Amino acid sequence: MAIAKAERLMNLALCLLGTRRPLSKRELRASIEAYLEAGSDDSFNRMFERDKDDLRELGLVIETVENLDGEVGYLARRDSNRLPPITLDAEEAAALGLAAKVWQQARLAGAASGALQKLRAAGLPEDVDPYEAHGALEPRIPVHEAAFEPLMLACRDRRPVVFDYRKASAAHPEPRHVEPWALECWRGHWYLAGFDRDRGAERVFRLSRITGRVRSRGTGFTAPLPDVVTVRETVASWAGEIADGTALIRLRSGAGYPLRAKATSVRELGDGWDELEIPYGHGLDAWLVEFGPDVVVLEPAELRADVVDRLRAVAKG
Repeated sequence: MAIAKAERLMNLALCLLGTRRPLSKRELRASIEAYLEAGSDDSFNRMFERDKDDLRELGLVIETVENLDGEVGYLARRDSNRLPPITLDAEEAAALGLAAKVWQQARLAGAASGALQKLRAAGLPEDVDPYEAHGALEPRIPVHEAAFEPLMLACRDRRPVVFDYRKASAAHPEPRHVEPWALECWRGHWYLAGFDRDRGAERVFRLSRITGRVRSRGTGFTAPLPDVVTVRETVASWAGEIADGTALIRLRSGAGYPLRAKATSVRELGDGWDELEIPYGHGLDAWLVEFGPDVVVLEPAELRADVVDRLRAVAKG
């Protein structure tokens, strides 16, 4: 809907809701600037009838009655256009409160503050924190990445984007043309799921690896939007958390604490090295590369080959 028409409909709705008596078309025309600029009476009448029908389609109950001067008048009674009271249980209030707090470090912080005030009016307790009431620590979801807000808007508007992305195994970023589906936070990091047009497949991107500005590219999606977008499951599999086997690695002493935390066994080898068995799943090679010279893969052979290939790609870059 064009901005001018939306503003005109809003002004008409406010007039009809704010009056205590029916207003004639003559009075409404004198009260709304867009109607004054309509030109001829015929143009105004056509515009007014369309606007009135549009408001009714949007759900506004408009009554047509005769006013004291015998003219046809219009009004929208508040009791006929009032939404039912909002009731929230503690869990619903906590979920909505947390959703508003996602924006605590984004430019939408002002809007989030207003939303929280409305939640208070709708049932979110003023003096009791819903998280403390359930005996839990209040979660915090930081939004540090500059790419978060433009990607959030692109997901909402179903608008393709392009950005430069640096993979964990690459030395330099590459442009990606993406149809964004959903944003999700996992283990303190934000991820974007969407359709990668260059690769013709679904992909998940970590926002902290997006460099430069996120730019819009055209309108409309070329790939169907799935009913369920499994961001966390995809990232977990890449992190090796969905494992179907074990890998044997050598790890420099005093290094690789995240690997040690996942290890099923640790054996000291001496000379500053330890031998670890860790769960092995898809994506473990990308994670091991991040530890550089502190890790040497012993088994299985395919994991060792994948890690070597990634290191060679970085060296060539």
